[in-house]
Amino acid sequence: MPNANEDNPSALSQVQRRAVSELLRVSPVADDLARRFQEAGFALALVGGSVRDALLGRLGNDLDFTTDARPEDVLKIVRPWADSVWEVGIAFGTVGCQKAGYQIEVTTYRSEAYDRTSRKPEVSYGDSIEQDLVRRDFTVNAMAVALPEKEFIDPHGGLDDLAARVLRTPGTPEESFSDDPLRMMRAARFAAQLDFEVAPEVVAAMKSMSERIEIVSAERVRDELNKLILSVNPRKGLRLLVDSGLAGHVLPELPALRLESDEHHRHKDVYEHSLTVLEQAVDLERDGPDLVLRLAALLHDIGKPRTRRFEQDGRVSFHHHEVVGAKMTKKRMTALKYSNDMIKDVSTLVELHLRFHGYGTGEWTDSAVRRYVRDAGPQLERLHKLTRSDCTTRNKRKASALSRAYDGLEERIAQLQEQEELDSIRPDLDGNQIMKVLGTGPGPEIGKAYKFLLELRLENGPMGYDAAVAALKEWWATQS
Repeated sequence: MPNANEDNPSALSQVQRRAVSELLRVSPVADDLARRFQEAGFALALVGGSVRDALLGRLGNDLDFTTDARPEDVLKIVRPWADSVWEVGIAFGTVGCQKAGYQIEVTTYRSEAYDRTSRKPEVSYGDSIEQDLVRRDFTVNAMAVALPEKEFIDPHGGLDDLAARVLRTPGTPEESFSDDPLRMMRAARFAAQLDFEVAPEVVAAMKSMSERIEIVSAERVRDELNKLILSVNPRKGLRLLVDSGLAGHVLPELPALRLESDEHHRHKDVYEHSLTVLEQAVDLERDGPDLVLRLAALLHDIGKPRTRRFEQDGRVSFHHHEVVGAKMTKKRMTALKYSNDMIKDVSTLVELHLRFHGYGTGEWTDSAVRRYVRDAGPQLERLHKLTRSDCTTRNKRKASALSRAYDGLEERIAQLQEQEELDSIRPDLDGNQIMKVLGTGPGPEIGKAYKFLLELRLENGPMGYDAAVAALKEWWATQS
C-alpha cells in the first residue's frame, strides 16, 4: 500500500486496514486463480470496483480481474478450475465464471472508444496494466492489486480520491466521456451509490457533452438508470442527471417537472415533490430495493406539465394527469427497452396513484373498495406504499388525517378480503356454467355475460349460484 495522504492520514490508514481484511477473505480463491495464470505465463490483478469496494470495506462476492492473457487463453485457464464458465462478454474481452460461491469476471487489458456514429464500443487489447487503468472511468476505479504478490497499483491517485470521496477521471473528463459517453451517467450513479461528490471539471464536461449520451444504446442507458434509481441515495444522482442536462436526453419528463407548481404544495415544484415521494417510497420498502415502486414514485406526476390549467379562482389544476402520465410512462419505458411486464406494472401504479383521494372522508362503498383492489391487481401492496409516499405536505394535521384515512381503507380491504377473497374476484358463474344456463356455445355473448356478472360481483359481493343464475337469465332476456 502507498504512504498515507499527508492531509488525511487517518482516513487512508482506515481504508487500508479494511482492504487488508477484505483481501484476506477472498485470498484463497484469488490467489489460487492468480497462481494458475502465473504458471501459464500471464499476469492477473484484482481491479476496478472490486479494489474500490475492498478499500471501502464492502467487497461482495463479485470479483473483477484484469490480465494480459487474451480471452481464448483465459478460457483455457479457468475451464478446468471453475465450477461454471460463461462467454457472454467475450466479444468485449471478458470471460465470466463461478468458483466457490464467487462470481468472477476476467477481462483482458483493453482500450475502448466510440465512433461518433456507433452505438457499440470498439475494443482493442492493451499490453500493460497501466494502459488498462488509464482507460477506466474514474480514478477510484483505476486501482489494482497485482496477484499473488498483492502489489498495490494506483497510478492516478485513486486512493486519495477515495479518502476525499470525490469522483475524478484518470485523464481529462472530455477524453473519458468521448471514449464512452455512458460514463457521464455512471458519475451520477456512483454519486448516488457511494455518496461521493463529483469533481467540478467532471460536472462541467458532463454539461458540455451531455448530447453525446444519445449514441449509447437504450439498453445500456436503461441499465445504468436502474442502478442509479436502486442506489442508497437516488435523489443525489437524479439531481446531477437533471443539472448536467443528461436527463433531458434520457428521461426528459423529469426536468420538465421543474417549472410546474404543484397544486397542493405551492411552495415547491413538482420536480422536488417527485424526488421527495421517491425518497419516502424507499423508506417504506421492506424486502430490499423495489425498482417498480421507485420508478412509479419518480414518474407518478409526469403528466402534470401537459395537463396544467390556470383556473379563474387562481388555482392551478392538473385534471386527469394520472391518465396522461400513465401513457407517457409507457412511451418512455418502451423507448428505454423495459420489459412489457415492468411497463405494465409501473404505468398501472401511475394511473392509479390518485384513486385513493376519491376515498377522502371514508365514504367509499364496498363496491368501490372491490374495484380498487380489482384494478390494482398484483400491484396493490405497491399502490399502498405509493399512495402513502405521495403525501409530502408539511401540514402535520393534514398529513395525519390522510394517513388515518388510508389506514381505514386498508382495514376495509382486509375485512373484505377475508370475507370475499378479493385477490381473485370473479363472477359467481364461470364460462361453462354461463353457456349451460343460456343454452349456447362459445362466442361474444358469453364474454358479455361474463362481464355483466363480474360487474354484479363487484357491486354486490358474492351472490350465490341461484341468485346469479336468476340475474343472468333476466339480463339475457333484455339482450334477446
